[in-house]
Amino acid sequence: MGSYPLTFHEFKQGLAEGELPGLKCEECGEGIVPPSAVCTACGSTRLSRTSFAGKGSIRTFTVIRVGPEGFTPPYIVALVELDEGPWVLGNLVGVDAASAGMDLMNKKVIVGSKVLPLKPSESGVEGVVLTFELT
Repeated sequence: MGSYPLTFHEFKQGLAEGELPGLKCEECGEGIVPPSAVCTACGSTRLSRTSFAGKGSIRTFTVIRVGPEGFTPPYIVALVELDEGPWVLGNLVGVDAASAGMDLMNKKVIVGSKVLPLKPSESGVEGVVLTFELT
């Protein structure tokens, strides 16, 4: 298959620089975020790097009341449909999780990111979480 058109490291680096990098399938035109080795729609490996505008609409969400280590509940996880088509998962910030209601559905958001630093006892790759803010 050769080299990946967008590695996870490049994806994280792009997010840190204010970009929303992704892939576009050269077979079916599907947009892919975060990067994948194959197209999630047709399975093709003919992918090219692209950037998305980072704007979209909330399609669904949930309030997390018991979270994993490193996260402070309650917080909101939202599924957002980008204006260019791909759906992405991330944290909705700037909204009180205790008062989150169905009025959030279809609200316009802008995409950002938050890097989750490693603890001194951990090794490996830092994590990155997509974030959404209401516009």
